[in-house]
Amino acid sequence: MRIDIITVLPDLLRSPFSDSIIKRARDRGVVEINIINLRDYSTDRHRSVDDYPFGGGAGMVLMIEPVYNCITHLTSQRHYDEIIYTSPDGIPFSQSLANELSMKENIIILAGHYKGVDQRIRDRLITREISIGDYVLTGGELPAAVITDAIVRLLPGSISDAESALSDSFQDDLLAPPVYTRPADFRGWKVPDILLGGNTGEIEKWRFEESVRITREKRPGLLDDES
Repeated sequence: MRIDIITVLPDLLRSPFSDSIIKRARDRGVVEINIINLRDYSTDRHRSVDDYPFGGGAGMVLMIEPVYNCITHLTSQRHYDEIIYTSPDGIPFSQSLANELSMKENIIILAGHYKGVDQRIRDRLITREISIGDYVLTGGELPAAVITDAIVRLLPGSISDAESALSDSFQDDLLAPPVYTRPADFRGWKVPDILLGGNTGEIEKWRFEESVRITREKRPGLLDDES
């Protein structure tokens, strides 16, 4: 898979992709992640990429020309399955959406910034707009990193234990059950006996029941969506 992220703050994105699972996935050739500086596509001698909005108002807007230049340059080299724009008014990001995107081959993510991007880009070039939550961040770089992380960890070869990703929260619309490790008794705080008995069937039944219980307590909307 190839993920190209267009941003005005490329340095902000270098660290999240330089450690842990994503670093291993990149080293193994599972994914290619390119951080593209939007200013490289500005025709202004000052490398400007933003301007005041027509009609007045506070804030600045990402200009159409550098974004258009960047996206058309990338799409002239290969086909992209999705051109994503990170925006507070996009569709909510979810595990099911991460699963869907992990099946793609090439993706562009345009990190929103300032008061947003010229609407003509959204109308004509963007295929999907995604939000990671109902709040506003300084820019779309962190959402782009979140989306990329969620996608990459699902790719075959990213995680040594592939079953681990399949048992994550939200994979089956349930939150994950409690997990424990050694020692089984720490200052009188004990691990549930069922996990120590070795009966796989009973353990899986307990884990499912705990997932349902925790989901009902913490995120009942997930169960409502299922019905």
